[in-house]
Amino acid sequence: MAIEVHPFEDFIPKNINYLLLGSFTAKDSRKGIEYDWYYSNGRNQFWNLIEKVYDTKLETIDSKVELFTNLGIGITDIIYKCNRTKNSSLDNALDIIEYNPRLEAIISRNLKSVFFSSRFVETQFKRNFSELIDKYQKTKFIYLPSPSPRYAAMSKEEKVLKYKELLPKL
Repeated sequence: MAIEVHPFEDFIPKNINYLLLGSFTAKDSRKGIEYDWYYSNGRNQFWNLIEKVYDTKLETIDSKVELFTNLGIGITDIIYKCNRTKNSSLDNALDIIEYNPRLEAIISRNLKSVFFSSRFVETQFKRNFSELIDKYQKTKFIYLPSPSPRYAAMSKEEKVLKYKELLPKL
């Protein structure tokens, strides 16, 4: 099993007030596909949910960067290095080797909120970075329903409503 290092830089706009924290970038190694930016796997509903929340089309990385810059939302993942077990991108198939070493530096920027993109991310953060929750008490740490289509506890429409309720307004 090859160790994978996170392929993307943290996306941190100068006006960051919010952070979206995911697990690790997806990869479809059966098809030899690596993705070009956060949440690019076509099966993941994230960008489609964001399009509905903000009533916009996000067809390019530049359009996603522009929207998140306007909103003051940064994006990064909690995992920096991992092995994939079962040749899978599922969170429970990631053998974590190293967490993102820049998380505290990002969170220390007086963020209003950190959004966890799944229960897995929330659990990993609370288990391994609980001191940051205590240290940055003005920052809200908020769970967002997973954008994975495998998360069937909520319909896509219910996820849109929850995202609209929790994410910042334009």
